[in-house]
Amino acid sequence: MSPPSETQTFLDLRPRLFGIAYRMLGTTQDAEDAVQEAYLRWREADARSLRSPQAWLVSVTTRLCIDRLRSLKVEREAYVGPWLPEPIVAEVTSPEAELEKAQHLSIAFLLMLERLSPEERAAFLLYEVLDFDYAEIADALQRSEGACRQLLYRARQRLGEARGRFSPSSAQHRALLEQFVAATTAGDIDRVVALLSEDAQLVADGGGKARVVLKPLHGAHRIARLFHAVARQVAAHGARLDHRLVRVNGELGLLRLFNGVPHSVLAFETAGDRILSIGIVANPGKMSGVADRALAGA
Repeated sequence: MSPPSETQTFLDLRPRLFGIAYRMLGTTQDAEDAVQEAYLRWREADARSLRSPQAWLVSVTTRLCIDRLRSLKVEREAYVGPWLPEPIVAEVTSPEAELEKAQHLSIAFLLMLERLSPEERAAFLLYEVLDFDYAEIADALQRSEGACRQLLYRARQRLGEARGRFSPSSAQHRALLEQFVAATTAGDIDRVVALLSEDAQLVADGGGKARVVLKPLHGAHRIARLFHAVARQVAAHGARLDHRLVRVNGELGLLRLFNGVPHSVLAFETAGDRILSIGIVANPGKMSGVADRALAGA
């Protein structure tokens, strides 16, 4: 059997490259751009002389992402309201994409990574998601093994105990979401409060282009009152608000539609019988791809 072509080798590794780029950058377009640039560099490289095409491509993609994160720092500092990662949405009934360690893909996890420097984020993801050893991480980041150990140590310190909070969705998670939809649609403040932890948090990303709360909301009662107000506005304008159960970055979440048009995606972090946090992505720029896929499947 003849060895695969250089293009085929890249295509085989592309899902993994996109996975690391998306986790690093938080938007599909930035991730696609990084992977495309890695491909252009791959075409110029002497692939036959490389000991490990995967290690080479992951290293190049990672360094491209680190450079992009540095340039994004100014953009995100000027962002209107909270910034959340762009959601990857799929129908619950469709086969799930090949996602390496889905617990490392949730919106809550990606938002948590924002605490890290670009290099810390890269070291953490290479070690935790791709199972790279310290020598491979050192090669990817062009640093010593000792320096990479320090990067990983600092990343773990910054993330602290929050790392243990991200678990796959369960039947209980689904039940909570179904109850949440029923309670918010009815505008029942007490029922919504009962589903939320006392110190629950809501963060909404409208990017200055969609009408959402511009600051995080803390506390079950404040969050419940927000959804009550939305229910009242929908009823007052004779509008229709629908919720579709979807997979948001591998975990169960909601796609919210106003008058049949995709408006926002809701991601949830839950524990037991309570909702700990809600992330709402309504920025039209981040919703465009979601809307296209949702309408295509309607």
